[in-house]
Amino acid sequence: MSLHTHLIFGFHSVLAKLRHDPGAVREIYVDAGRRDARLRDLLGHAEFAKVRILPVESARLAAIAPGARHQGVIASVDAIQRQVALDDVLDTLEEPAFLLVLDSIQDPHNLGACLRVADAVGAHAVIAPKDRAVGLTQTAVKVASGAAETVPYITVTNLARTLRELKEREIWVIGTDDEAKEDLYGAQWPTACAWVLGAEGDGLRRLTRETCDQRVRIPMFGSVASLNVSVATSVCLYEARRRANQQTGRK
Repeated sequence: MSLHTHLIFGFHSVLAKLRHDPGAVREIYVDAGRRDARLRDLLGHAEFAKVRILPVESARLAAIAPGARHQGVIASVDAIQRQVALDDVLDTLEEPAFLLVLDSIQDPHNLGACLRVADAVGAHAVIAPKDRAVGLTQTAVKVASGAAETVPYITVTNLARTLRELKEREIWVIGTDDEAKEDLYGAQWPTACAWVLGAEGDGLRRLTRETCDQRVRIPMFGSVASLNVSVATSVCLYEARRRANQQTGRK
């Protein structure tokens, strides 16, 4: 693998890349011992995209991606990702903006899970700072199960400034905070909104928290004090989607 490529692995990630950006896929290594329908489907997509297939022994796959749960398929893809500008996303929307903002998430598993939730609820983009955040590592892409290819992931140099720019576009910025007075189910917010969730353990940074229009907490009824950030993302975004669907009549 050259410096200009990186690896993605697992059926969801590789298929998503073939469907949404096939030109970026250089070659695909597959377990020579597999003959199942799932692999045949992936090979069909690869052949249609004219991507080279390299059947190899399972030991070779383990050596290519040590410790990875590759499911018998590993792809070498272009490392240069197409940059998406936030303005380009917002300027083309035909419905109220629905955004996820992640403040300094360090765990690639959590980032991947948050991307997967964002895709599931139909969020238009995920925004994160360039610094003090994990970025789209191989692990994050794998955990996202294809969502890294479908949801724009936009990194910004100054998160607080970006939040102020969202507010200028009349997008309501809602931060999650365990100490907020309003709880998620009692609070009210506009349909055009950006949900801001903080790092594991630390929550939102001070400036991020102060820039939000509103802060809400997820009510906790058991003995644990807080939720994992990806679980909290799911709770908040699905509640926001439920309300938006009620207002628009969408099912």
